[in-house]
Amino acid sequence: MYELIQAAEHTYYIQSPAKIGLVRLNDTDVCLIDSGSDKDAGRKVRQHLDAQGWRLTAIYNTHSNADHIGGNAYLQKQTGCQIYAPGIEGDFTRHPILEPAFLYGGFPPGDLRHKFLLAQPSDARDLTPEVLPQGFGLIPLPGHFFDMVGFRTPDDVVFLADCLSSRETLDKYQIGFIYDVAAYLRTLEQVMDMKARLFIPAHADAAEDIAPLARYNMDKVHQIADRIVALCREPRTFEEVLQSLFAAYGLTMNFEQYALVGSTVRSYLSWLKDAERLTARFEDDRLLWQAV
Repeated sequence: MYELIQAAEHTYYIQSPAKIGLVRLNDTDVCLIDSGSDKDAGRKVRQHLDAQGWRLTAIYNTHSNADHIGGNAYLQKQTGCQIYAPGIEGDFTRHPILEPAFLYGGFPPGDLRHKFLLAQPSDARDLTPEVLPQGFGLIPLPGHFFDMVGFRTPDDVVFLADCLSSRETLDKYQIGFIYDVAAYLRTLEQVMDMKARLFIPAHADAAEDIAPLARYNMDKVHQIADRIVALCREPRTFEEVLQSLFAAYGLTMNFEQYALVGSTVRSYLSWLKDAERLTARFEDDRLLWQAV
């Protein structure tokens, strides 16, 4: 874990739970794509920098989930590097309490205020194409989170952040986190048509052909949507839908899973309602979802 792997002449990634990209800008300067999950990840990155004699100039965050920005504060303090994040992701990066609060739908209990969901704040500037190093491309990848992006390096290596999960992860957990289902499916369609020297998803193996995995992720979304519609042949509350999905997929409920899967299921319900596959009504002070 945390091995430095060379993907192309100037492009590397650090093998970690959420892959960290590293690009050499010249003989001494490098930038990162994301920073890992916490201070310890930041230390591992710093060890690679010191061993190679590299100077970190900037961290470009794909999005603001804690496992992608957790090393920001440590590395910024140690190196003085700039940090950039796209759109609303910058607000979450500067004020990371927003992530567990958003997921829970209110002030999060202590069970959700830990490094997995709550990074240390870091001073992030707005990520735009103009602040990127020469030859970099910025790729909008909305859906998994609000304004998530990917990057194409000058070596034609594409970092895809969290728009794809591995087959193993999907087969084990079934329901991957999604904020906007419609946007997520559009992103997967975009990714299926992409060509690059190499694709590096944060949570799946690097691959020269990413289309099969994108299709697998897309099919999984539609399978889950069909299951939710089937569950709602009779009127059901959100909690009943969530409980049935946990039972069907053999998942174990805890605060983290309630927040992450629960938020995703709410997103599915919204998408299915907007697509007129579900209706919603209030009865006896309960919100009931039912298939059309």
